[in-house]
Amino acid sequence: MSITLTKGQRISLTKSDTTLLTHVRMGLGWQAAPRTGLLGKLLGPQAIDLDASAVLYAGGDVVEVVYFQNLAGIFGAVVHSGDNRFGGEGPGDAEAISVDFTRLPAEVDQIVFTVNSFTGATFDEVENAYCRLVDETTGGELARYTLSGGGSHTAQIMAKVCRMEAGWELAAIGEPALGATFQDLLPAIERHL
Repeated sequence: MSITLTKGQRISLTKSDTTLLTHVRMGLGWQAAPRTGLLGKLLGPQAIDLDASAVLYAGGDVVEVVYFQNLAGIFGAVVHSGDNRFGGEGPGDAEAISVDFTRLPAEVDQIVFTVNSFTGATFDEVENAYCRLVDETTGGELARYTLSGGGSHTAQIMAKVCRMEAGWELAAIGEPALGATFQDLLPAIERHL
């Protein structure tokens, strides 16, 4: 059963039988908002190129970033599905980042998931944006965080997973930010570590 998260909410990633999740996928989806007016009807929907990134931290320091130009991390634990330059045409994730917790080095204590508009489109031009965490072993959706409202921002710090004593925990962040790449978002991410 999936949990609908609200901004700031945290959930444990320990299964109900107290076993730990070992493989998860953070799926990100969005659609272009319909264009208005006669020109909008003639041109149809626009392409929105949002990019998902996973920034891995150890003690507050960036140790690795997995994104559209670095699809597999050096640890082999985090893998990006590839760049989607148009957004979702229907149900399903536009981009996804898989995490194998069993392959993460012990010093990695947080993974922050972001999405940014490489082309500069704002979230006023995006609708139905969400992130969701899926148990890769069962395919079941564990949690979903849906972004509400648009905005003049070009990026969003979506969520993070944190290593806790009893396992991993997911936190919905949902902070608007400005930036075309994950590098632009690093100062904003630091507030959530």
